[in-house]
Amino acid sequence: MDPYLPEMTVGDLISLLSACDGEAPARLAINPFFPMAHRIGGVIASQDENGNPLVFIAEAKDAEQIGHLQPNVAVQLTWHEPAEAPARRRRTATPPSDGGS
Repeated sequence: MDPYLPEMTVGDLISLLSACDGEAPARLAINPFFPMAHRIGGVIASQDENGNPLVFIAEAKDAEQIGHLQPNVAVQLTWHEPAEAPARRRRTATPPSDGGS
């Protein structure tokens, strides 16, 4: 894909998809600020207001969210920065209770 083009073309999409497992389910990643995964419902060829060809990839008719997008996918899409879990402090042992007698 040419990084200077403002939009991905159908050819770019086909090229990227051809490197993937043809049997893998395809999903839409939606909303960079609250990333969710959605089922794809269809592909529609259309035209923009100037009569130029345009293709839409639509979410499923029932608009079902599959769930949150995996964090590594959001990082690969550059929607989120890589993050590591905070370091955990080692817990100290609690001294045994003498039973109060």
